[in-house]
Parts: sequence; structure tokens; C-alpha cells
Amino acid sequence: MPIESSSAFTRTAASPQTQPPAAVPGPIISAQRLGKVYGSGKVRVEALREVSFDVDPGEFVAIVGPSGSGKSTLFYILGGLTSATSGSLFIEGRDFSQLNDAQRTRLRRSHIGFVFQRFNLLPTISARSNVELAHEIAATGKPFDEQRFNHLCDLLKIKGRIEHRPSELSGGEQQRVAIARALITRPAILLADEPTGNLDSQNSEAVLSMLHSSSREMNQTVLMITHNPEAAQIADRILYMRDGQVLKIEPGKGRICREA
Repeated sequence: MPIESSSAFTRTAASPQTQPPAAVPGPIISAQRLGKVYGSGKVRVEALREVSFDVDPGEFVAIVGPSGSGKSTLFYILGGLTSATSGSLFIEGRDFSQLNDAQRTRLRRSHIGFVFQRFNLLPTISARSNVELAHEIAATGKPFDEQRFNHLCDLLKIKGRIEHRPSELSGGEQQRVAIARALITRPAILLADEPTGNLDSQNSEAVLSMLHSSSREMNQTVLMITHNPEAAQIADRILYMRDGQVLKIEPGKGRICREA
């Protein structure tokens, strides 16, 4: 099936109430003919094949596919955790494919926030300390932003739980702390890998709502990896993957609501 051009969908300006990051000319992410090959010879596996798409600043994009579709490999490449075998990937105008490991690490720390399925919170320190540690590791050179921290706690509804350790929090609360940790450094892009995979339906809906709110209220660019087509509907656009390829790109309900 041919890939539908992302330009077919109308782009909408951010609400005047949002405070968007510095303007980026053109798409914030541009992937062109990305390929990823593991192994060689008889054990050669093409995990990605000719994957191309653009993402605009402030857009919420869901990447959907079954196990083995290539979506996790794409996540690792977008996050600078591994490099593509072929093609190009531009993040805020910089070509990831031309960076060495150290350069990718620096760009990842300063421009990309991560939310994982298993939360990955340090169990021996409080939720607040987990967020503060992420800011310290990012080495932005700026002091910890208490005002932004308080705003995130209000937005994510964790203000009364922030001094508790992860073991004292529900799964949904832990994931919301993980979102706050990812957003505290004002990343240009938030990558969420199966963020509702370990949650019940009620907490899944809450976390999806929080990701949606961060995209709307802070003009945050969000890419969410999921195997759940229903969860993906909250996004502005949905990329469907199978066998290492993007089969089609469709608008999600998020775009319909934004344009209503």
C-alpha cells in the first residue's frame, strides 16, 4: 500500500494560551527512507524498510503495529538509542545519521524525553527526587524550575503524591510521575513507548489524557508507540506499521477535535 503524504492533512496553529518552544522551521522530525538491518547473510533481518514521514512541532503522532512490525526499532532510532542502517533522520534540522554516539547522547539529553512501559523510576527515592534527578542528568545548565514542576504536578494530578516513593504509588501514578520526569527539562520531543502497556483500563485512559493535555497545553510534540489501535485514536495522526514498513497514515480523533 502506498504511503499517504502527511501534507494531505491540514496543520493548525497553536492556541494563544499555549507557550510553545522556540519555533522550528519546517517539521521537527523528518525521516526519509529509514532502513535498519540486523545481522548478515542467512541471519539478515530487515527491521525497517524505506520508512518516511514528517512530524510538525506540537503534533501528537501514534505509531501502531503488532509485535515485530518495526515500531520499537523506529522508537530506538528516533530517540538516538541506535542508528539507522540507511536513510536520514533530521531532528530539529540536525541529521542524526551524521552524529557519532557522543553527539547523539548530548542531543538526546537536551532535546528528547522518554516515557517507558515499565516506568523506570528509581525505587529508593521519592517521586520528586526522580524528577529532580532527570533534570540534573540532562545538564541543561539551568536551575530546577519549581514553577514548571508545580505546573506539571497540577496537570498530571500528582501534587499530593510527589513526596512518596514509587512503591507507595499506583501504576497510573507512577506513569504520571514518569511523564513529569520526561517533561521537566522542556524537551522538544516526548517519546512514549507503550505507556499504557502495564496499566488497567482506567489508568490507561488517565495516562492517555495526560499525554494529550501535555501536547495541547504546552504545544509538546509527542510520539507514542502502541499496539492498541483504540489508544492511538487520541493522537492527531496515526502511522500504521507492519513488516518494517509504514502502510498508511490516517488522522486520529485528536486532529478532528483540534480542528473542530
